[in-house]
Amino acid sequence: MTKREITVAHSPDSDDAFMFYALATGKVQSPELEFRHHLKDIESLNREAQQGVWDVTAISFHAYPYVADRYVLMPCGGSMGEGYGPIVVSQRPLAPRELAGKKLAIPGTLTTAYLVMKIYQPEFEAVVVPFDKILDAVQEGSVDAGLLIHEGQLTFRSLGLHLVADLGKWWQEQFDLPLPLGGNAIRREWSKPLRDEIGRLVRDSIQYGLDHRQEAMAYALGFARDMDPELADKFVGMYVNGYTLEYGERGVRAIETLLQLAHEGGLIPRKPTIEF
Repeated sequence: MTKREITVAHSPDSDDAFMFYALATGKVQSPELEFRHHLKDIESLNREAQQGVWDVTAISFHAYPYVADRYVLMPCGGSMGEGYGPIVVSQRPLAPRELAGKKLAIPGTLTTAYLVMKIYQPEFEAVVVPFDKILDAVQEGSVDAGLLIHEGQLTFRSLGLHLVADLGKWWQEQFDLPLPLGGNAIRREWSKPLRDEIGRLVRDSIQYGLDHRQEAMAYALGFARDMDPELADKFVGMYVNGYTLEYGERGVRAIETLLQLAHEGGLIPRKPTIEF
């Protein structure tokens, strides 16, 4: 029997690698479905989701209003920060209020980090830089500050850079909710039984990684960009957590709050219904 091929696109990062480890290595399998993994940065995935390129794809929650006609969210695979999230760093000490009018390197205009930054401080000059080059841009002084996602959140101090703002901490103080960053989406046109089966397999892959942390981390380290294993383990633990298995009431409320604020601020064209 020929298996049906399902394309799965996600970021080449240690947390996503951990999440999809069991699916990518055959620890979790389906008699009917075959998964083909494609690795791209999150801004590229957001753009490609607008064109419906992949069957299952990681997206930023900021991108959801722009792709909701093609995709629905899966009930697992979310990245949420409980009191932490994207941060702003600079070469010289800056107070948060000094970010107004400054040139800020961002990882893409459809990333949730950029959306939250616009809610936090609307007045800055955005300069799009690949997420893994933002630290370089800050160090060389081509921008005043940089908005960091992924592992740079844990390594910036080793480069002598200064923390200006922690958006995840600010979000929690403001709304007492986790900061919803990204999730997995699946083709809307597919039947509910097929979507449910794929969702079950992805959830099983996440659970397998959590249950076999040492072997899943050994695999994920290959995607950690030479990060210290202890720091990489900490990073994975930050973004593969209980919300990754299931959003729950707080997780759903966090997504709704983010999109409501974005809509009220004129930052997204419409507020879509959150569908899983």
